[in-house]
Amino acid sequence: MKSIVALQAVVTATPFDGEPSDAELDAIETEMPLILADLDLLDAQIMTIDRPVTELDAQRIRRARNRVLAARRDLTNRAGVALTGGAA
Repeated sequence: MKSIVALQAVVTATPFDGEPSDAELDAIETEMPLILADLDLLDAQIMTIDRPVTELDAQRIRRARNRVLAARRDLTNRAGVALTGGAA
């Protein structure tokens, strides 16, 4: 049976400084429209938790869902262009 102490150097070889890398920050910035659209949808859904859904609430949720779908579509299309490099 191996001791975990023997593997500690392998596990902790790269110290974690607690800060996101530049690549992670760029990924977050790229996904920010989707994140904000998800927040809008969540806000619209939270508003209807403790009361009956009115027609205005249903419309607000439907529009928020459409914004999420549009943001996902745009993010997917942008990722597809970045992967192909635009050269065909």
